[in-house]
Amino acid sequence: MRTRIAVPDNTLTRLRIALTVFFALDGFVFAGWVVRIPAIKEQTGASASALGLALLGVSAGAVITMMLTGRLCRRYGTHRVTVVCAVLLSLSVALPPLTHSAVALGAVLLLFGAAYGSINVAFNSAAVDLVGALRRPIMPSFHAAFSLGGMLGAGLGGLVAGALSPTRHLFGLTVIGLLVTAVAGRTLLRIPAPTPSPDAPRQTSAPRRHGTRTRGLVVTFGLIALCTAYGEGALADWSALHLEHDLDATPGVAAVGYSCFALAMTIGRLTGTRLLERLGQTRTLVGGGTTAALGMLLGALAPSVWAALLGFMITGLGLANLFPVAVERAGRLAGPDGVAIASTLGYGGMLLGPPAIGFMADWFALPAALTSVAALAATAAVIALLTRRAAG
Repeated sequence: MRTRIAVPDNTLTRLRIALTVFFALDGFVFAGWVVRIPAIKEQTGASASALGLALLGVSAGAVITMMLTGRLCRRYGTHRVTVVCAVLLSLSVALPPLTHSAVALGAVLLLFGAAYGSINVAFNSAAVDLVGALRRPIMPSFHAAFSLGGMLGAGLGGLVAGALSPTRHLFGLTVIGLLVTAVAGRTLLRIPAPTPSPDAPRQTSAPRRHGTRTRGLVVTFGLIALCTAYGEGALADWSALHLEHDLDATPGVAAVGYSCFALAMTIGRLTGTRLLERLGQTRTLVGGGTTAALGMLLGALAPSVWAALLGFMITGLGLANLFPVAVERAGRLAGPDGVAIASTLGYGGMLLGPPAIGFMADWFALPAALTSVAALAATAAVIALLTRRAAG
């Protein structure tokens, strides 16, 4: 088992900044790919269901590698694994526009998803260590950086959609990603993982060393992450298509849909620490799930673009803190393996989401398919409510 060393407060601040940069980079790169999905769909000539199966590659790659990443973090350290995965993520985002069929697109998205899932386990595990050392519920602030990066990436994508081809745009993201990793990675590699505060709950290196109750709690938080990630993935993959095809929005306006969602997620997560300190985890989870369910019903069924955008923003506010709370709690209970389990279940939601929504869109209509996001958000609220005593 790796040894963690106590570090000074100013070093913890530098570590927090470096991790924040990697969270933001992850969101920036992912959103840059998301807003070019309509163009790449046209390039490959894929139907809605075929595109859904191709998009399955992102979640499948993530789920396949997440548990392995938990073991790599224990062996080599979360900081090293984060930097390596950031390089792989930056390189793989340039591959999708080079494909010309749904099968080829799915294959390269498998690689992209593997890098995306791995970096999420690595830097979330590093963030859990830092939260334990600082003894403050700052996990939402890291995910706020992810959302801010997503907002900037989607906004930039909307601006360049009419001027740059997907190939040039995503290659530009590769260059940006490698440069940011070179700068922030040097800081991260020089700082050891911090020792948790003596008053913080102790964690072990593998969930199998915990009792049945702890394993059950880790899975419970993983189910909440699943419901949340399903919604995030649905809006990432299908919001632009919904606005463009169902509500006749222009490509530029359609790209703004995910940006609005990401902006709302950012606002919700920036206030997440205060919200958790004031309301606690259970009220935050129940209120967030309920809000997201109502917002997504509006976003999916609204008759106008602007009403749909409002619904996306409400959904973002509701979902904002569900995934950070679920992953942080699982990590505090079972270390990197707890993060990996919760993340695997979470991205299992994304694994089910793209093909499920694609098939439902073919069978019924895309707006009807998107209401499944509201159903799962409400399910997350119910799970949090029913398990409030055990979680406490």
